[in-house]
Amino acid sequence: MLAYADVYLWSTQRGGGKALTQDRVLSGHELSSRHDAGNQSGVAKFSLDSQRELVVVRFGKTVTAGDIERYAAQLRESPSFRPDFSEIADLRDVEALDLKADEFIRLADKVDPFSYESKRAFVVGNSIQAHAARMHKILRTQRSFEIFHSFAEAEQWISSPAPAAPPKPGAKPSRRLH
Repeated sequence: MLAYADVYLWSTQRGGGKALTQDRVLSGHELSSRHDAGNQSGVAKFSLDSQRELVVVRFGKTVTAGDIERYAAQLRESPSFRPDFSEIADLRDVEALDLKADEFIRLADKVDPFSYESKRAFVVGNSIQAHAARMHKILRTQRSFEIFHSFAEAEQWISSPAPAAPPKPGAKPSRRLH
């Protein structure tokens, strides 16, 4: 049986953004195939799949703190978004990251709309993109955050079962053999 999902497609054009379309599409393959053409503009384009509890964002050639803030604000405004959704952030089209150290910290601490329990996958194509993804991972101290070189690998990891949570500090150790 095929599952259908409401998918919202957005563009974070500078100066504001609004929903481009709301479609009924097959979840899974059809959603990921929308991201194969690349994002040549300087904005973030994202889709929100409430059925799969997944946000997929593809950033354009130039990324600023303002672009990321607009993206986060639009997610928070969406009635279908929940902070525990997973995210695939595709950075492969990014040629310029106009972010300073204090902006990285502010974005991670105050702007990021996802919970620390969310699964996050960043897709990168070069060392600059990978460095930006690693910076965000370090600043968010997330355990369920991985960096990939292909969208297919990221999607496979996001779809896999979440690892068991680590024991809480002060909890009695497990009696299982390791």
